[in-house]
Amino acid sequence: MTVSIALFTADLRIHDNPVLRAALDGAEQTVPLFVLDDAVRRTGFAAPNRRAFLADCLAALDAGLRERGGRLVLRSGEVAAEVCRLARETGARDVHVAADVSGFAHRREDRLRAELESDGRRLHVHDAVTTVLAPGEVTPSDRDHFAVFTPYFRRWESAPPRKPLGAPRRVPVPDGAGSDGLPARSAVSGVSPGLAHGGEEEGRRRFTAWLPAGIDAYEDRHDDLAGDATSRLSPHLHFGTLSPTELVHRARERGGTGAEAFVRQVCWRDFHHQVLAARPHAAHDDYRTHHDRWRKDEKAAEAWREGRTGYPIVDAAMRQLAHEGWMHNRGRLLAASFLAKTLYLDWRIGARHFLDLLVDGDMANNQLNWQWVAGTGTDTRPNRVLNPLTQAKRFDPEGDYVRRWVPELAGVAGGAVHTPWKLAGLERAGVDYPDPVADLGDGLDRFLRARGAR
Repeated sequence: MTVSIALFTADLRIHDNPVLRAALDGAEQTVPLFVLDDAVRRTGFAAPNRRAFLADCLAALDAGLRERGGRLVLRSGEVAAEVCRLARETGARDVHVAADVSGFAHRREDRLRAELESDGRRLHVHDAVTTVLAPGEVTPSDRDHFAVFTPYFRRWESAPPRKPLGAPRRVPVPDGAGSDGLPARSAVSGVSPGLAHGGEEEGRRRFTAWLPAGIDAYEDRHDDLAGDATSRLSPHLHFGTLSPTELVHRARERGGTGAEAFVRQVCWRDFHHQVLAARPHAAHDDYRTHHDRWRKDEKAAEAWREGRTGYPIVDAAMRQLAHEGWMHNRGRLLAASFLAKTLYLDWRIGARHFLDLLVDGDMANNQLNWQWVAGTGTDTRPNRVLNPLTQAKRFDPEGDYVRRWVPELAGVAGGAVHTPWKLAGLERAGVDYPDPVADLGDGLDRFLRARGAR
């Protein structure tokens, strides 16, 4: 009886999973395996919100496998050691896994391949599982990756993705594959109170419910902070409970300008993955340095983390993050610009805080989005600064988003909630809200001078 191992990483789904399909096609029995990696815990990447969401995803994956006669095998420890141990226990000769782009993932893959080969076994790495196109599948003529999004998108859009795979009917698992118990969401402490639920079934339900009307209005409403009209699928894309390839296919079948705008956003994920694959150091170092001499101001940084900057739109975004472990994309841009450019604090401070809380936080999208906003990444206008007052009036004109997340301002009517502080009569009304931590004009002047642009 031939046996293979399907090693799940950021592809916690049964539908459209080339790793699982290849493992099933290549052997008579397959062990679906997930390893709770000790190294991930040591790096601090296993933040509470992601651990809780992961617990949901693993429970859903196990349930889906059991519906097909299988089950999920869970092990804890170092990935290469646990995979090799399981391979010996079951007689598996082949291990299948999805490609990843971070330096951590590359080192893990190298260790796994070396240990399997020394044991006479094979590692098969599959591309285009966590992204639509594999990093490096489309490249400019003179470089190993695209450094600007728009030309990448043109090439990406013209390259047909693979056809989505259906879910397998059966997943035969050998009897000798012992498993640890699945983690429970309830056992994780420090979880954001409004954290969404995870798992493939939940992800597919959410996308199916959003698709008919949500995607049609996406182009016009995806920046509407109060309307909350985004898909909220980023956590499911991060954990791979939804396939980006399937999302693109279904969006294109729907058609229309909203679908086109949604597909473009999915492409941004692929873009960041191909940048990080080519330049792994960009997870921690400037992709394009301006030799910034970032200020050190822990008091201002803490006010930003707590949502007490004195700028309601920024504070609303930061409080949404704390409550939900998720933040509206327009809020992310505003909060990041305020930290890196208005306060002129190191973008890594913000990126670390986001990774501590974001359920969808990953090295490619989080770090490179932060670098884009900070002007050290791929933005072709690195010195642009987003004015939080102007942005608030544009994307939250009636102030509903601010009042939702900054309850001490709930009594301030309409767009007046965005008026530069302090609002007339606010102190007399007994509202406890802080003075601004920085003057916007002073912050802009400081940033442009630091960049040599003034």
